[in-house]
Amino acid sequence: MIAGRAGTASNVNDRRPDPGFTPKRRGVPEKALDAARTVAALTGMRTVALATVTARCEPRISAADGHFLHGRWVFGTDRAAAKAANLAVRPAASVAYIEGEAVGIWTHGLVTTLNPSGGPDDHDWPEVLAHLTRHYGGSPYDWGEIVYYRLEATWMVAYAGGE
Repeated sequence: MIAGRAGTASNVNDRRPDPGFTPKRRGVPEKALDAARTVAALTGMRTVALATVTARCEPRISAADGHFLHGRWVFGTDRAAAKAANLAVRPAASVAYIEGEAVGIWTHGLVTTLNPSGGPDDHDWPEVLAHLTRHYGGSPYDWGEIVYYRLEATWMVAYAGGE
């Protein structure tokens, strides 16, 4: 099961439910995906729901191309997009990937900008850019002014419902 605070190995393998689980979610630990099955479910690009917060503390959700690389979500948008403005000053974000009732993966955390305007680029950016270029068959820079983020998870749970 992947649940609780990210970055601690005990949470990845620990079968105890998160103390915040509600009665409705109590069945999740038995159907939780381990790390290997989570990575398998997230191979390739996945359309994700990305949630950010406005200056008035209002939630905003939009779709993004999500790439799960090295155990972290990577996603991008146009530099002029509202979500980019929100993340520039409020880096807290949530990503959800859901396949009907078969798979649900929810992640909360803080974003790191991989290619900030004016630089310097994050140390992972060259590898991420190479992955994106291979995946899309051309550089994302060909699309205009884009910015990419990596979500550093503080909480994540992965669930398989139809098993």
